[in-house]
Amino acid sequence: MSAVLDSKPQAAPVRRGELPTTSNVFEPAWVRITLISIALVFLTLFLFVPLVAVFVQAFAKGWEAYRASIVDPDAISAIKLTLIAAAISVPLNLVFGVCAAWCIAKFEFRGKSILLTLIDLPFSVSPVIAGLIYVLMFGAEGWFGAWLMEHDIKILFAVPGIVLATVFITFPFVARELIPLMQAQGTEEEEAALVLGASGWSTFWRVTLPNIKWGLLYGVILCNARAMGEFGAVSVVSGHIRGETNTMPLHVEILYNEYNFAAAFAVASLLALLALVTLAIKSFVEWRLHESMSTDAAARNLEH
Repeated sequence: MSAVLDSKPQAAPVRRGELPTTSNVFEPAWVRITLISIALVFLTLFLFVPLVAVFVQAFAKGWEAYRASIVDPDAISAIKLTLIAAAISVPLNLVFGVCAAWCIAKFEFRGKSILLTLIDLPFSVSPVIAGLIYVLMFGAEGWFGAWLMEHDIKILFAVPGIVLATVFITFPFVARELIPLMQAQGTEEEEAALVLGASGWSTFWRVTLPNIKWGLLYGVILCNARAMGEFGAVSVVSGHIRGETNTMPLHVEILYNEYNFAAAFAVASLLALLALVTLAIKSFVEWRLHESMSTDAAARNLEH
């Protein structure tokens, strides 16, 4: 009887190589309930309620008003410009991200830390400042403004300026997803392929790319979402020319400032749908990336 009274609950055994988690140890029920409640309240107030409010306001005047707001010529122009900016900037950032990640993860060279710092620059610089940089470069009083005016080339207040601002804001995403992934994978497989006679290009397509495909897709998804939702930098370089240089976020701002709330929320609901689709794809890619990394880790453990 005394042995039973003196016994204490033991933590669940932790397998070799596994870190202890909350599932491996006992915690009071009130701690778990409190943490879960706080998380649910936070998500409800700052995510679910605003998201529901967007769709409620979008359909406040009925389906016909919603449809009219979406098919409005200015809205169609904003949607097209947003898609054009994303269609140009995302492939450019994909190429840059793969090249930068390959260079940083697979080679040692002087200035490597400087390159990493430059890649992180858009994360630390305000998007408005990024847009102002292009104004100082390509504006009428900028470094290249006079030359551009002489040759009748428009950068600011036109599609090229919007694309440049979008590229600058979004170029870290692909590189920053691939760099740690490629560093974790190491160079053993590439070196083995080269020893067996494969060319550098063949090694990239047959060895490196299959190993990073899910991380690459994850970075592209994040890059595309940011490209379509960017406001600050694009707002500075666009000129807010209605029907010509307004992207979807800028069009929403104009409609809201004109007190056309139903139309503003209707266009905003398209961005919200984009966010939901991006979140679903992102979750799937995260799961596949985790599975891929777990499989690679298991294979390396078996080799050793």
